[in-house]
Amino acid sequence: MVGSATARELLLVVAMAVVGLLLATAAAFTPWPVTPGGSAPSSLVDLQGPPAPPEPVGSTAG
Repeated sequence: MVGSATARELLLVVAMAVVGLLLATAAAFTPWPVTPGGSAPSSLVDLQGPPAPPEPVGSTAG
């Protein structure tokens, strides 16, 4: 059987892990503040796909 001190310690470890996950989720999905005159803020997920590849040089279409 687990002693009361060990149970409290395990509960504290689990609580700290949950708090850490909540803080990491908030930091990842909260929009970054925009600086005036600066570039667009960073984001976790890129919502645009990659650009289309360029046409090869010397190719003939048609």
